[in-house]
Amino acid sequence: MTLRQIKPGGRGFLYVNSHPEGCAAVVDELWKHTPAPVTATAPGPVALVIGSSAGYGLAATVTALRTHRMRGLGIAFEAPETERRTASAGWYRTARTAELVGADGDFALLNADAFSTGAKERALDHLASRYGRVDYLIHSVAAPRRTDPATGEVHHSVIKPLGSAYRAKTLQFDGNVPLVGSQELEPATDAERDATVRVMGGADWRLWVDALAGRGLIHAGFHTVALSYVGSELTAPIYRAGTIGAAKQHLEDTARGLQRDLAPLGGQAHTVVAGAAVTQASTAIPSVALYTSLLHAVLGDGFQSTGRQAAVLWQQLTGAAPLQLDEQQRIRLDGWELDDKVQDAVRERWLAATTGTVAALGDTAWFRAQVGRLYGWDVPGIDYDAPSRTTVPWPAGI
Repeated sequence: MTLRQIKPGGRGFLYVNSHPEGCAAVVDELWKHTPAPVTATAPGPVALVIGSSAGYGLAATVTALRTHRMRGLGIAFEAPETERRTASAGWYRTARTAELVGADGDFALLNADAFSTGAKERALDHLASRYGRVDYLIHSVAAPRRTDPATGEVHHSVIKPLGSAYRAKTLQFDGNVPLVGSQELEPATDAERDATVRVMGGADWRLWVDALAGRGLIHAGFHTVALSYVGSELTAPIYRAGTIGAAKQHLEDTARGLQRDLAPLGGQAHTVVAGAAVTQASTAIPSVALYTSLLHAVLGDGFQSTGRQAAVLWQQLTGAAPLQLDEQQRIRLDGWELDDKVQDAVRERWLAATTGTVAALGDTAWFRAQVGRLYGWDVPGIDYDAPSRTTVPWPAGI
């Protein structure tokens, strides 16, 4: 057992070390607030969750395991401990998730690059041998790069506006002091836009569904979803109208194509428009930190966590509640965020936000703590002065 005295380290919203006990406590909290198990004697559904260690993917995994007794496989790509750094936060979260499921659970966890052909083959071999067919596929992947499995070319995503430059309003911190500033962003080139679409669009989702279908692993009533986001007009220039938005549009176009292809098999495909959240991916997007801080100040307890949203999503996927589809056939979980009165209040605060006013207008302390929690820091009840057991094995998997 390795005990180490660790500190967060890092710069801005990026931490170089994760805290094992803090990461475990975050999963414990998510598990505790997940609805009680569904009472049934039959085995639970079989699901494949791609991106099971963080954000909405983690919430979807924990909810399905806790409430719906899910069986199947979760895939994440996490870094182990080194001499210089702890393991990644997702590594520790995955280990704790497996502990909560326990020895009686029927859910494996694979640490692999989900974009790769090898990961697909290993996952499908396991699913075919143990279950035969799959009921659900959840695709929740946010990555800065993707290697095309057909060509070997590496594509890098960028966060840029399209068409013209944009000055994004930002929230940063000097110690614990919140600072409102700006960042000038040049427009993406066509090549950068296309590369972002290849990384964050629907190409890999399509490959996974095609691979399942090709192996005869799609069960009658199969439903696959991929996580998306629309957001506010305040963040639209750098999000929905930027390179990320182009990728999300491709994801939604992919959903419609998959829906047509799956219909003869009795299956469905949709994108899920989730609400705002503090995630490792979202903190890299200019303006999102300020927007989310203001949004939380407006909503208070009305701000819906990823766990609450995941519970609503699974109710719809399992048929316990009807699908809430918009005119573009997307499942919508973001009504609480995009309510007109909420957005009006956020917009008013956005226009008034300066370094001198933001602490009063936004929940900046809450936001900063949420960023720390992504890495297991700023979690109540954790003794951060005590040495920590940083060597944690990956759960037994495939």
